[in-house]
Amino acid sequence: MRIDTRLSERVRKVNPSPTLAITAKAKKLKAEGKDVVTFAAGEPDFDTPEPIKLAAIEAINSGFTKYTPTTGIPELKSLICEKFRKENQINYDSKQIVVSCGAKHSIFNAMFVLVDKCDEILIPSPYWVSYPEMVNLCEGIPRFIKTSPENSFKMTVDDLKKNISSKTKLLVLNSPSNPTGCVYSKEELAKIAEMCVAKKIFVISDEIYEKIIFDGLKHTSIATFGKDIYDLTVTVNGLSKSHSMTGWRIGYLGGPLDIVNAISNFQDHSTSNPASISQKAAVAALSMTGSFSKEMSLEFQKRRDYIVKRLQGMKKISYVLPLGAFYIFCDISKTNLDSMAFCTRLLDELLIAAIPGIAFGNDDYVRLSFATGFKAIEKGMNRLEGWLAKI
Repeated sequence: MRIDTRLSERVRKVNPSPTLAITAKAKKLKAEGKDVVTFAAGEPDFDTPEPIKLAAIEAINSGFTKYTPTTGIPELKSLICEKFRKENQINYDSKQIVVSCGAKHSIFNAMFVLVDKCDEILIPSPYWVSYPEMVNLCEGIPRFIKTSPENSFKMTVDDLKKNISSKTKLLVLNSPSNPTGCVYSKEELAKIAEMCVAKKIFVISDEIYEKIIFDGLKHTSIATFGKDIYDLTVTVNGLSKSHSMTGWRIGYLGGPLDIVNAISNFQDHSTSNPASISQKAAVAALSMTGSFSKEMSLEFQKRRDYIVKRLQGMKKISYVLPLGAFYIFCDISKTNLDSMAFCTRLLDELLIAAIPGIAFGNDDYVRLSFATGFKAIEKGMNRLEGWLAKI
């Protein structure tokens, strides 16, 4: 008996990450003491703020280490409702909130309760690597909507319309985007919302990067465009990016009550509640005064501006200006290398770790993260510039 026949068909449909070999080798080289510059990070390099840490320590010391309600403690859910209301202009009741083990978990939960076998799920491409694999796990069919650099990798309403079929169930929307950093305007979202309502298409709106947005732009949530789209939208967010809490694993969603009840039931029998200690830390995060997220975003914008300035002077590479998140998606097609070959050579020859674009659906690109310090960015840009001039 072949080993793979012992596994379920849905699991066998999930593709291994094409970045695994690159990231594993980069970690190995670093452990060996090599001076690796990492442009691969998918998390802020800022430390978690002190009040959040202290709240977690207090939770441990006070014995808040037991099970909590599956969908989150009431205090946290109330603060999430307040956050949605004040910052996103979305009115959710606590019964419409589920706290999960990260935004990724929230997205998967929403997909699991909405997607039936052979449903088509629309995903603008380039896309975050996990979206299509989640669809595969739910036995749906990913249908990719190709976007262009000329439109900053944003899907137009015409692009959306052309890809809708009788099997279309759901649209995955990510703004600001990983990997491109594109940000949809209020006007663009209004048109997309109108089309989804007309065709009765659900939307999972992944807004995890909403606080990291540049050039004075304002984030808009698609659920704000009237009751009809509100009733079709699951809004996903979390604290990983906004409060530099990636390891704490707290994400959350808000949505229509019937969908949220189904997610709650599913989470009852899968993970149950997120870590009690992390929930108390999340309460502190959402209760913080000050401007941690804004200051972090301003720092990321400075780094973006520096990388853009450096890339402008380099041969055989171009980019689309990111307006949010902390990535820059670079066109390397003039090097005549595919993205895996490009990233392998970067690591082998320059000790630079980057993520190949094939992971995001575009083999002519690589993703560079600027979630690392200025000195590392400068060093990496110096290495890259000299190397590109020679190949």
